[in-house]
Amino acid sequence: MNNENRFDNKLSRPGLAFQPLYKQVEEQVTQLIVEQRWKPGEMLPNEFQLASEFGVSQGTVRKALNSLTSAKILTRRQGIGTFVSEHTGHHGLYRFYPLIADGKTPELPKAELLAISTQTASKKVATALLLNPKDKVIVLSRRRILDNEFCIAETIYLPHKWFKALLDEKEVPHTLYHFYQTNFNLTVHTIRDSIKADLATQNDVDILNIKLGDPLLEVIRIAQSLNDKPMEYRVSRCRSDKYHYLVELN
Repeated sequence: MNNENRFDNKLSRPGLAFQPLYKQVEEQVTQLIVEQRWKPGEMLPNEFQLASEFGVSQGTVRKALNSLTSAKILTRRQGIGTFVSEHTGHHGLYRFYPLIADGKTPELPKAELLAISTQTASKKVATALLLNPKDKVIVLSRRRILDNEFCIAETIYLPHKWFKALLDEKEVPHTLYHFYQTNFNLTVHTIRDSIKADLATQNDVDILNIKLGDPLLEVIRIAQSLNDKPMEYRVSRCRSDKYHYLVELN
């Protein structure tokens, strides 16, 4: 795709005129990423080229790119350029993984896929994912393993309309967010976690090899894409005898 067709005078769209110019550039760069004009790991044009295409100053472009870098949408590499961020590397992987084994440094547990199916979304799942009552979801049932112990039982709900090709995948990796990004062009940008204490049910006993009534942490997560659409609803039931939920505030 050539540069003449890449931007299409997007800054002139209705609804953007009341925002500062750098915010307009910020929103349109994000939208271009959503539209796959730039894919994860791909380098953006330089500031001079972007300023020319958008019809703004380089300072405005720089401010927009700095803001998107702070939001982890872009990654700037000194002396090389600006790239669309990928969910890879230490920071990318642990940014959305807050469950840590007691007394240990952060380590991603391996994930064992127990089942994958298609279901009609329950009312709770449909509400969380902004789906219609009879819409389908893909359901992944997994358990996490760390130090040869079962530690977390996960049930993950994904909108069928976006993830139906997942049913044809031979393997589903345990690092799902990078998988969503590279295979479905859906980037997890923000998450909302709700945490409560609970007791193990018979299903937890069967999956985690624990006792009925053992204490658990239940974490319910809604993950949103770059354009703020909910793309994943996840229920994680974690052993609380050996794991804790870590929050770092900047």
